[in-house]
Amino acid sequence: MGSPRWLLASVAAACIGATYAQPAPAAQARISAAIEAAQKSNSTDIDYTAFVNPFIGTDYTNYGDVCPGASVPFGMVKITTDLTGYAPAGYIADPTQKIRGMSPLHDSGTGSSLGSYGNFEVMPLLCPGGFDTCTTTLAARETYRMNDTDDAYPGYFSLTLDNGIKMEATSTRRAGLERFTFPQGWKPYFVIDLANDLPASFAGGTLNIDPANSRITIGGHWGSSFGPGSYQYQAFACYDLSNNGTQKLSEYGIWTGDGYGLDAKGLGQTHLNLSQNVIGGPPYESGALFSYDGNPEQVILRVGVSFVSTDQACANAEEEIGTMSFQEIQLASKALWQEKLSKIEIDVVNTPANVTEMFYSSLYRASLTPNNATLETQGAFANTTSFYFDSLYCSWDTFRTFYPLMSLHSPVEFAQIVDNYIDGWRKLGWMPECRSNNLPGWTQGGSSGDNIVAQFAVNYHNEAKALGIDINELYAALVTDGQVNPPEWNTMGRQVNVYKQFGYVPFAVLDTQSTGRQTREGSRTLEYAFEDFGIRQVAQVLGKSDDVEYYTNRSYSYRNVWDPTVSSDGFKGFMQKRYSNGTFYYTDPIGCSPRATTTQDCSLQQDNTNGFYESSSWEYSWYAPHDTATLVELMGGNPTFGERLDHFFDGGYYLAGNEPSFQTPVGYHYANQPWRSVDRVRDVVINNFSSDLVGIPGNDDQAAMATLLLFHLLGLYPVPSTTHYLIVSPFIPKYTIHNTYLKTNTTVTVTNYSAESVAYPIPNGVPAYVKSVTINGLPAKSRCYVDFYDTFRVGGTIEIVVTDEKTYDCGGNVPESLSTGGFASAR
Repeated sequence: MGSPRWLLASVAAACIGATYAQPAPAAQARISAAIEAAQKSNSTDIDYTAFVNPFIGTDYTNYGDVCPGASVPFGMVKITTDLTGYAPAGYIADPTQKIRGMSPLHDSGTGSSLGSYGNFEVMPLLCPGGFDTCTTTLAARETYRMNDTDDAYPGYFSLTLDNGIKMEATSTRRAGLERFTFPQGWKPYFVIDLANDLPASFAGGTLNIDPANSRITIGGHWGSSFGPGSYQYQAFACYDLSNNGTQKLSEYGIWTGDGYGLDAKGLGQTHLNLSQNVIGGPPYESGALFSYDGNPEQVILRVGVSFVSTDQACANAEEEIGTMSFQEIQLASKALWQEKLSKIEIDVVNTPANVTEMFYSSLYRASLTPNNATLETQGAFANTTSFYFDSLYCSWDTFRTFYPLMSLHSPVEFAQIVDNYIDGWRKLGWMPECRSNNLPGWTQGGSSGDNIVAQFAVNYHNEAKALGIDINELYAALVTDGQVNPPEWNTMGRQVNVYKQFGYVPFAVLDTQSTGRQTREGSRTLEYAFEDFGIRQVAQVLGKSDDVEYYTNRSYSYRNVWDPTVSSDGFKGFMQKRYSNGTFYYTDPIGCSPRATTTQDCSLQQDNTNGFYESSSWEYSWYAPHDTATLVELMGGNPTFGERLDHFFDGGYYLAGNEPSFQTPVGYHYANQPWRSVDRVRDVVINNFSSDLVGIPGNDDQAAMATLLLFHLLGLYPVPSTTHYLIVSPFIPKYTIHNTYLKTNTTVTVTNYSAESVAYPIPNGVPAYVKSVTINGLPAKSRCYVDFYDTFRVGGTIEIVVTDEKTYDCGGNVPESLSTGGFASAR
């Protein structure tokens, strides 16, 4: 009864969500109908975009921070409405919040509490008293939306305001169309905002109205959403108002205002030039106001954006949209998404409907970010000939699952992003870590980009040159991250000098060579060690034996913060931060966990004395992805390791939405108890993910959550910076992964699959546990993992035979660990 119970629970949650009035029930009904039709038709010609629910993660309880706006894959433009309250991605489903306007720049799945972008908001208005009575300031124009009207699917977004105005959007990479339908008989008015963005970071800009060409251009400077407040970026927009000559302006002018009585409008004026409000407080509010002749019921605005100039913003709109209609752009966007989503084709007929919806919604978000801003570069990257991606939120989040999934099906885009990382090293001296708004963002674990480029190198070094990547240059960037201190490591690089000196990052150490926030010494040591493993892997690819030995030894540095004397809940040995004299600084392993009894800062704050980033010692003590065999030994061997993992979950220390916990559900593999990983992954998915608004356990983190769920549903889990994928147990009876660059197709079939296994606990007698694995007809060397080079790289078939019998082992080979001879040679 497990699977039906979960399905009913998801339906019940969706019904509860409907009482909140957003999104429209028709949106979910459309998705469900599309899946049902596909199940009945048994056709191979499937519209995968119809299965996507962009509203998963837009709730206001788990704070998924997902942007459901109109976008193309990796689009720089993501058009959605901006709402009041906590809405970092602009949109949030909370109906108690008001609409501020619709804007073309957003990020998705980011953790910035201030929000990101939201520049160039457009708000349609009804002004019964004419131009001078229009509500132009932010507070005055904010409006509720009608219940049950929000709708979105790949390439399209819409909602209806409570005054009856419908707002719709579709987009290209750097441009979009915004369509507004007004109540009959009303004169359409619009306000375009110069100064307001989501984090209220305006630092000056200009706006010009060109009535002869029906065009408004805007440009200015704004502040970072996740980085030093002293940094600023520039952005530009070009709004074309005539819809290819079919719409005629009536009134136009500019406005300024504040919340204390300033409400000035200049009919016929065409220019604004405002500086930053240096006295403090909110920015001066300002923008354009215009209307149309003839009271048209429908108005279409064309917008182009740029990070270079207004001229380029206009050129982007002309090049990417030109005279194409709203429907033509929408269909073109849908085609791009269909190509992306069809990279993985699942057996829709025999897969539970909610699994299908979660799968393709997650796969959609896995190509929503980072934002491809190639040819839109500024600062040190101006006029670069490399690809350029913005919103790397953050490498610490994405190296674990996002890029290993991209390795399976999208090496071309992966190479473009790797080129972007290497170019960061060329231009700034170190690879980027968490770039946002075209500005360096905060580092969290060190230089996690090392593991991203290493992931690419170990999987695609044979094709790297053809894909535009010089592996030797890639390695040089890695070595710089691993050997050279930046003058300031808050935003890129590592505190390498003291790490090399002591073999760990010491607490309260004198560092005369670099600056950075002296926190997270325990977790930074663990992350630095795994980043060293990434360097080691590429050194092995290049045949640099001395470097392999050196970085192998450095990757064991995680052992230097293991304190065997610390106990918690009857288990002994935990990661702890450490003074430079070797003495451990005791941190209660419970601190910063869900079971912590005291409140303390656990993130980037300077008073985070916990020693770990956004985590407890209970959580980070599992972290050595390249050498888990040693952790098994340190924790007392296989039985104790398994018992401790059970307590980690059952005792309330596991955080499904926190990246250091990602690998823990499959940790039982390393104790040769893979059947327990099957049970635990079912537990994690069914109790933390769903197809309703609260569908992910926290911030999506640039689809880190989406790709974690995808791997769980596929029955796989990646070991980053390697070619290994652990085998768990798929939620799907059959799927094919297409790698069009390699011209390979790999089909995974689950023999004896039962939909009843999509449950927790798995009912007795239901097959879900791996009995055998064959690759292209030959027995795999392990039931617990496969290698990319033997499977997805060459294509063919993988058969996973499942049984209801538990207590099976790995069949002779547990997943590899460095200290036990694993990863001995490059493939």
